[in-house]
Parts: sequence; C-alpha cells; structure tokens
Amino acid sequence: MRNFFLRFRQGYIEEFWRPLWKWLLELSWPLPPEGFSLDLDSTVFQRSGNQEGAKRGYNPSRPGRHSHHPLIAFLAEAPLVLHAWLRSGNTGSARGAVAFLTEAFALMPANWKLRTIRADSGFFENSLLSFLEAKGIPYIVVARLTQNVKRKAAALAHWTAIDENYAWARFSLQLQGWSAPREFFAIRERIRESKSAVGRRLIDVDGYTFRVFVTNRQGDGAELWRDYNQRACCEQHIEELKNDLQADGFCMKNFYATESAFLSVCFTYNLLSLYQHASSPEQRKAGYKRPVTLRSEVFIGGAVLGARSRTPVLYIAESLGGAR
Repeated sequence: MRNFFLRFRQGYIEEFWRPLWKWLLELSWPLPPEGFSLDLDSTVFQRSGNQEGAKRGYNPSRPGRHSHHPLIAFLAEAPLVLHAWLRSGNTGSARGAVAFLTEAFALMPANWKLRTIRADSGFFENSLLSFLEAKGIPYIVVARLTQNVKRKAAALAHWTAIDENYAWARFSLQLQGWSAPREFFAIRERIRESKSAVGRRLIDVDGYTFRVFVTNRQGDGAELWRDYNQRACCEQHIEELKNDLQADGFCMKNFYATESAFLSVCFTYNLLSLYQHASSPEQRKAGYKRPVTLRSEVFIGGAVLGARSRTPVLYIAESLGGAR
C-alpha cells in the first residue's frame, strides 16, 4: 500500500480520486427536500519529522510542533465527506477556500442542491463571503470579533428573548475592505455558575457573553442560531476520521502520497455511510454507527473453533457482548 501511494502526484490525484468521488456521490442517497447543509472545517494532523508540507502552525495541543492542516467539507444530512484537501501546517483556515468550494461544487451531482453553508470564525473572510453571495448560496459564518464588531454588539439596545438565559439581535455593518454592509446577528448568553457560557465577554457589557454571526439569510435569529448549532456534528465526524480510521496516522515523506492516503480514508468513511444507508435506511433517524462500532460488529468478529457431537463448529461472535 505504501508503494501504491508513493505513485501519486498532484495530476494523478485529480485523475484518480475526483472521478471515483463523483461515482460514489451519484449512487442512491436520500436527498433532503430543502437540500444539504455543507459544513466547512479544518483540523490539525500532528507530525513528527520533516515530511513535505509539515510546517509549524496552529497546534493547540503541541505548540511549535510540525503539522498538516487539512480542509474538509461535510454534508451533514448524509453524512459524507464532499471534498477534502491536505494542506501545509502553516496554512490559515480559509486559505484556498474559494478554490476548494469551486471543486466541491463540481463534484456534486446535478440534482443535488445546497440549503446552507456553515463555518466557524476561521472562514470569516470577505473573499469567501463574496463568492457565496455571487453564487446565491445561503451561509451562516461565525464573525471574528474585531473591534468594530465588538463595539456594534455592545451598543445593541433591542434584544429578543429566546429564554431566560439567551437573547438575539440583528444589525448591519460594513467592515474595512467590504463593498457593502452585511447582515449580522448576535446571541447574548447570561453568565451563570451552573454552566460554562459559550462566546466572548465584552468589556462594555458585564454579566454576558456574546457570539456574533454573519449571514445572508433572513428570518429569526434564534432559528438561525439553532441551525448553526447543528454543525457540532462536524466535530464528531472529524474525530471519527482521526480516532476510528486513523486519518492522521498515514504520513509519508512525499506530500501527495500523504494526501492520497488521507483521501483514501475519507473515501472509506463515505463507503461506510453508503453501507449503512443501503443496509439499514431506518437507522438514519437514530444516527449512523461509528466506524469503530461497524468494525467490531460487522467486519471483524472473533471466532472460536469447537465441536458439537464430534462435528467441528466455528463459533462466531455476534458482537462485543455476545456470541452465537
């Protein structure tokens, strides 16, 4: 397998993986009536050594160590990896995001549509927002709390209560380098001892934390906030790729060999989603099983060779908790 991946260069990746990806996506998938939600995220693959593309960058667990910084797009309702790039460790979250999404849209079957795109503050970039607006694609992106954004949020006087702890408000703001104002909504959370509040504290407003989002969608801010919170599943998918399928464990000296190994793991993840959809479509409501669960329950099972009435019998484990 190592020698197989070492054959790959950038052109070979495009010739091999992209058509294969399109073939998989065009198989039978349940299409949400309103369209798919596309979640953008990046993660850190820690490296030990001087492999190509392994650079010092954002690494919260081991600062200063070399890493790769892949970019991944998940379709929330499937779940599927629509597109993935391996990038150097010193690459910013949003760097190349427009080209990345252009490739991702080209992979989507013609009858698919997007309901919305969701992303964290690492993707709060004018070029990306302008690209989505030009395409007419709805988005919700966490705003980076610059001084102008914080000042505007602190000055908001009219808040709509969601419950006793949360409230929301909308405002328009044009930041430096933007050609026109954009719509924002803020979520204000009351600080309390029983729960860690999500968001940032503003010096001018005591007792609350704030999260601010930029969006081109209309409607109730509370509903948009709840919609964005569904993106939390994206973090779970990344953990499954890394912990269950060892996406960060295949690293070679050559960058494109490592990227091809990474894409093979993402492709395997999609095959497992397809397997569960085809074998147990009713399971979608309860949620798909993790790859590590499928591995132990379906693909790999313990067995003991025994005998019954002098006849050899192979006892195969039904699951981790029982046998037959």
